[in-house]
Amino acid sequence: MRKVEPENERLDDAARAGWLYYIAGNTQDEIARKLGVSRQTAQRLVSLSVTERLIKVRLDHPLANCLELANRLKDKFELQVVEVVPSDAQSNSDTLGIAEAAAAELERCLDSQHPVIAAVGTGRTLRAMAEQVSPMDCPQHKIVTLVGNIAPDGSATIFDVGSRIGDRVRAPYYPMPLPVIATTVHEKNLLIAQKALRSSVELAEQADVTFVGIGTIENDAALLRDGFVKPDEIRSLLRAGAVGEITAWAFDAAGNLIEGLTNDRVTSVPLLKAAKRRVIGVSMALPRLKAIRGALSGKLINGLITNELMASSLLQK
Repeated sequence: MRKVEPENERLDDAARAGWLYYIAGNTQDEIARKLGVSRQTAQRLVSLSVTERLIKVRLDHPLANCLELANRLKDKFELQVVEVVPSDAQSNSDTLGIAEAAAAELERCLDSQHPVIAAVGTGRTLRAMAEQVSPMDCPQHKIVTLVGNIAPDGSATIFDVGSRIGDRVRAPYYPMPLPVIATTVHEKNLLIAQKALRSSVELAEQADVTFVGIGTIENDAALLRDGFVKPDEIRSLLRAGAVGEITAWAFDAAGNLIEGLTNDRVTSVPLLKAAKRRVIGVSMALPRLKAIRGALSGKLINGLITNELMASSLLQK
């Protein structure tokens, strides 16, 4: 055991150094400072991460702390899938590491000869995930979006994740040509009554795996920044107890959908309890802590891809 433990610690250090260098883009001097070792040691650790095949663009060795956090999250929230990636405290990125991990999880799902339906939400995190998906040839699978792809000005939204993934894996893509939030309830009812949408909605409801981003409801929420809602609508949602949103559906700290308000006009596929379906949330930014906790508490998701810092925060009482 004395020999095994130091060896595992050495591989953990090498994996962390390799992640900092190849994924986070740190220099060897920066790695040395962050790990508290000499530059020569940092260089050797980065080299070891390659020779031991711990690094293949993505991290291929579960850090002990990440693995422990993942197991604790799985037990606490009764999750099916948990992936915890290392944190880089000096990075300002909201997607670093989790975009690569989510792409790898999607690729594992699509690495099947049997037909798979993969549903995806929208947003910056999932767009970053889509950019990390390796080219594949998957005509037997189907990619379906959960949310409309029309921006407030009538243009195609830049966060149309499904089309990007469909192109990269050469799989049929089923869009929802709708605004994310309709102007009125009457308009919503007219839009979702379109016969052409039924196939997309039915596929989404049958999805084998679903990936969603988890957004906040606050004064700088993505829904507000991107023009989907107005400031007074955000204030109304906050007064109603909203803490987060998934595909524009606002929910409270217990994971219950907010009654009325913007939820009456959301055109996305209905947000249901995850149940036996794999619904994986992909998020790590600390301002989203309450939103992620709410989604987990309400079982709106039963899988999570996040980083060490968020995982530790979720495990605190």
